[in-house]
Amino acid sequence: MATIGVEEEYLLLDPVTGLPVPFAEKVRTAADLGRLTGGQEVQDELLQAQVEVATPVCHSLDEAGGHLLRLRHAMASAAETHGCRIAATATPPLHDTQRAPAVTDHARYRAMAVQAPQLVAEQLVNGMHVHVAVPGREAGVQVLNRLRLWLPALTAMSANSPLWDGHDTGFASWRTVVFGRWTVAGLPPAFRDVEDYERRVEHLLECGLISDRGQLYWQARLSERYPTVEVRCPDVQLFADDAVMLAGVVRALVETALAEATAGAAVVGCAPELLQASLWHAARHGLSGTLIDPGGTVRRAGDVLYELLRHTAASLEESGDTREVTALVHRLLRRGTGADLQRAAFAEGGPHAAVDLVVRESSP
Repeated sequence: MATIGVEEEYLLLDPVTGLPVPFAEKVRTAADLGRLTGGQEVQDELLQAQVEVATPVCHSLDEAGGHLLRLRHAMASAAETHGCRIAATATPPLHDTQRAPAVTDHARYRAMAVQAPQLVAEQLVNGMHVHVAVPGREAGVQVLNRLRLWLPALTAMSANSPLWDGHDTGFASWRTVVFGRWTVAGLPPAFRDVEDYERRVEHLLECGLISDRGQLYWQARLSERYPTVEVRCPDVQLFADDAVMLAGVVRALVETALAEATAGAAVVGCAPELLQASLWHAARHGLSGTLIDPGGTVRRAGDVLYELLRHTAASLEESGDTREVTALVHRLLRRGTGADLQRAAFAEGGPHAAVDLVVRESSP
């Protein structure tokens, strides 16, 4: 089966005020993970109130889960040494809108702050990215063309950002809305082949609409650093085992798409306006109501997830992930998403109760 890698982004919060704090450099240094891994496991993010971790290349979900727990533990311990806590939430329940967190001192990030200052100031959003190895960029494009129909369902499953500036946004994944405001964002378009992909990306660069390929903020894209498809739509997960579940689902979707492409199966079409609206609907409701399935039909969210498991059944079986992924999906449907849990805490005790929840559950 294809190898996988997972990236997670966390907020750094003051445990008393619940506000984001700009301690990323201190926490990265205290974690000291770079000493053994060349700095690859803990990485800079746009704002100094955020840190990002990345697993090594993994062959199994157990391996990925072990690395995620190890990284969360290391970052949580490092944060505590500097009087803050990590929070695996995709938006901060509280933040000071009058004092934007400092931008990390890299030329690329400084340029972004000049290009879109208000967007950068509000970019306190944390995602989870899943890399799945593919045999080449042409195969990767064929995967993207088939995978894009399932991105709304993945967005709903991963919703973990209902709160912003002390209030309920009404969205299960407010991060999806915030991230969708960049120049090139949202669902990736369909491409004829890899030459079409490269030509269209180069045109964006030539026009100066993006400064580099890292600003292709599509919900799924070809990685420029690794031989992978990178799925970027999930919010960071409150629980590490939910991150493992999503990694298993994404790998199964990629493997299923590769099998379909090899067999010459036609790509299922979907009107772009319907697909984009489906993503908005998923971000709005999460799993609490309906979703639009890849065929364009309104269905109960649970039914769409069962269809997702059916669609990927052969790939899950081949990787030996069927039991684990199926059990975790069933638990998700019973317990609710991170957004559901944050909303329940908020309803009971306000934003500070939501902060307490995400801080408590983020650390192993």
